[in-house]
Amino acid sequence: MTGQELHQLIYEKWGRSYDLQVRRTKGKIFVLVMWKYLEQASFPLSEEEYFEHLDAIASYINAWAAVEQVRDFIDRTKESPRLGKAVSIALDLGDRASEWLLEDF
Repeated sequence: MTGQELHQLIYEKWGRSYDLQVRRTKGKIFVLVMWKYLEQASFPLSEEEYFEHLDAIASYINAWAAVEQVRDFIDRTKESPRLGKAVSIALDLGDRASEWLLEDF
């Protein structure tokens, strides 16, 4: 998965270029679809910076072998990002989870 493919998945689902973040909480890793999006005047990244950021997020998702988890979740969810409420995608990394929990994002 590339950053461009990730963007397409998000845009087709919600109609906006939402920001993504990766967070580690209580021994789990989450991909968060945030409520801020590229088309907002107040969005802090340029278009180029946004796509570089998505490339970085996509590289983590690929390294975790979690592409299908992310795709399936986005396809099936009825949730939408809204002010103050991100859509949380909990990743199941299986036995390799401990390798990634030591690293800072």
